[in-house]
Amino acid sequence: MARIVMKFGGTSMAGIERIRNVANRVKREVEAGNEVAVVVSAMSGETDRLVNFCREASPLYDPREYDVVVASGEQVTSGLLAMTLQAMGVKARSWLGWQLPIRTSDAHSSARISAIDTEVLGAALASGEVAVIPGFQGVTDDDRVTTLGRGGSDTSAVAVAAAMKADRCDIYTDVDGVYTTDPRIVPKARKLRQVTYEEMLELASVGAKVLQTRSVGLAMKEKVRVQVLSSFDGAPDGATLPGTMIVGEDEIEGTSMERQLITGIAHDKNEAKVTLVAVPDRPGAVATIFSPLADANINVDMIVQNVSHGTGSTDVTFTVPQAELARALDVLEKARGTIGFEKLVHDTAVAKISVVGVGMRSHAGVAAQMFKSLADRGINILAITTSEIKVSVLIHEDYTELAVRVLHTAYGLDAEDKVEA
Repeated sequence: MARIVMKFGGTSMAGIERIRNVANRVKREVEAGNEVAVVVSAMSGETDRLVNFCREASPLYDPREYDVVVASGEQVTSGLLAMTLQAMGVKARSWLGWQLPIRTSDAHSSARISAIDTEVLGAALASGEVAVIPGFQGVTDDDRVTTLGRGGSDTSAVAVAAAMKADRCDIYTDVDGVYTTDPRIVPKARKLRQVTYEEMLELASVGAKVLQTRSVGLAMKEKVRVQVLSSFDGAPDGATLPGTMIVGEDEIEGTSMERQLITGIAHDKNEAKVTLVAVPDRPGAVATIFSPLADANINVDMIVQNVSHGTGSTDVTFTVPQAELARALDVLEKARGTIGFEKLVHDTAVAKISVVGVGMRSHAGVAAQMFKSLADRGINILAITTSEIKVSVLIHEDYTELAVRVLHTAYGLDAEDKVEA
């Protein structure tokens, strides 16, 4: 017998027929003798609808009341799934965030989970009852409802799994696993059986949409084994097809990890390039640029500072999320007097391409191969950033798909068989 947390996203919960499909999957786990907790998202599109209601009611809405409204989408689906399971003869009940409770910080609309009381949940599972828990929500110490930010249901599921010391956390979504790249761009992309936490964290941070970044970071911290599965694909006998396991590096060391240098290629078109022209070339100049951006909670990614050639000034280029571009430009214009730049230029027609793999730690030449492969196809690199297991470049967005295909082939990721052996 295993203790499992199953999480189902918005597309999986979009309507009663899909909820019945979810209930059947849950029922199979129960009949296999497993203890099951289920975390659910709101129906697809429902959170956006509720957010729009809040904006229509008051452009300067109270974030505490905003959380009350947008948390209701998951409350509906948790109740409906519990009802559906009961109708199938499965013992089940819903547990809202405040009923367990799931304690969070008081940062409304972007709260962080601080603790989960497992007493009632443990008793429910031990009695053979399926606990259905709405994701994305919690409660502060003064009993105000909070939400965790968009995509927060993945984080809820991993947090519940960690608190319950579950054997694994199964994340059901509309894809059947983690691929070496987007199969819509590269039909020969392979589904990976296993990925390390670090690789998944890097892939999620640079454009892979399979899992929310916060949930992967929490899984790595708490050592929760996460499996990505499809809610819609299945074997003829109704069993779930194998997905992708996200685990510690020690679990895959010596197997496929030794054979594969690069795990995947990710791309992200949601970047904007900002260049400050003729910034004074003096100590502390860069701090005057990035300190006000940090104070405004604007994340900066790639940074390039050109070499000064005796002019006493230099150009500084960096990237921010496109959604933050307007705010970033406003912050920089207000700080123009302090920074001392002559001109501010921005470009949204860019894309970030990243190669990720723990094999980089022990192999030289990964970046060189990336740069050469792109150069051979006439793709110009605008900026570069690296980590221990990732190399990212910024290019013109028109070359996005070509760059992904070229790099996927260059690193030997193409295969006839989509599933890694």
